[in-house]
Amino acid sequence: MDTDFELQDFLPYLLNQAAEASGLAFQKHYKERYGMLRTEWRALFHLGRYGALTAKEIGQMARVHKTKISRAVAALEQKRFLTRQQMTQDRRHENLHLTKAGQAAFADICAAARRFDDQITAQFTPQEVATLKSCLSRIAGLETRNLPKTKNSN
Repeated sequence: MDTDFELQDFLPYLLNQAAEASGLAFQKHYKERYGMLRTEWRALFHLGRYGALTAKEIGQMARVHKTKISRAVAALEQKRFLTRQQMTQDRRHENLHLTKAGQAAFADICAAARRFDDQITAQFTPQEVATLKSCLSRIAGLETRNLPKTKNSN
């Protein structure tokens, strides 16, 4: 038996605890203001950031199971934050687009996310923030993922 093992020092445990604490704290903004769940705001974010996408593309980019994305899309549509447009080349798939209300919610949540990120990182030096974000991106495999260009890119 390994008696020297401390759960509090186990990196996956620490990462999970940090993610839960920060995620729950940020959840207050999108849940209280828009009645959204975590998967809904993540789907909204991807549509706002990358433009029209299919539910499958959102799921792949957000690393969320397709059934959860399907529920999130239905909820966002019910809240009038997105519309669906059947693809002409394959009628089984739909392009999802943010409505004006969805775009406004996206802008508001992004502004809140920036403020929240600033609050979290205020306790660190700029170098520590850069190192932390770089290390977390490597662990998550984000540095090697091939995400599409944002709709705001040239």
